[in-house]
Amino acid sequence: MSKDRLFAQPQVVSPFSFNRQVVRVFDDMLERSVPFYREILRRQVQLIENFHLNEGKIYDLGCSHGNLGMSLIESFEGRKNLRMVAVDNSEPMLERYRSRLAGLSFPARVELRREDVCTTEIENASVVVINLTLQFLPIESRDALIRRVFDALLPGGVLLLTEKLTHADGAMAELQRDLYYGMKRANGYSELEISQKRDALENVLIPETLEAHLARLERAGFAAADPWFKWFNFCSLIARKDASR
Repeated sequence: MSKDRLFAQPQVVSPFSFNRQVVRVFDDMLERSVPFYREILRRQVQLIENFHLNEGKIYDLGCSHGNLGMSLIESFEGRKNLRMVAVDNSEPMLERYRSRLAGLSFPARVELRREDVCTTEIENASVVVINLTLQFLPIESRDALIRRVFDALLPGGVLLLTEKLTHADGAMAELQRDLYYGMKRANGYSELEISQKRDALENVLIPETLEAHLARLERAGFAAADPWFKWFNFCSLIARKDASR
């Protein structure tokens, strides 16, 4: 695993993008920047296994280089009912995903799409996963995507959503940011790296409150939503479509 040193030297900071340099160090970046990242993936695989229907597809919107997909493929090995669609707009990420799929010793039924998650076709879905992706979309586009996901889910299907959050209370938001940056320091990032990464993400990653996400899920029509994991300003949710819809 290549170490993330992208912001270790003083530089003119450009807006963050999922380019080849990021792909090269992405696993290290995730491990050191997303609290309990691997645990979230493990539990999402369990949830997918629980809610996956034989006739339904699994969608990973904003799949990056395929960590969730590879974990799921390993879990589903030998079963013929896995039909997964993985969507991302970064070609370097998808190139890495393709190379990982090519290295498998058994065929995997995964369709990779280089498309905008806001416009990609979604149909007959039993599970849709959106991990750390909604936060990179324009806020005005988010309601429409979640509604499209709801409409595409089969009755009883679920959306699994992971997001970085902010807090409506300014003091609480600042506390959560401080604790998060403390975690990054503990994981070996310098003050310069933290500062320059923050600058790169300015106006690129726009977090919302947990309440805003829950309200959006309710507007879309989900029968129930639950934040099953929360670590200060990070949260994973499950939203269920009514079995009768």
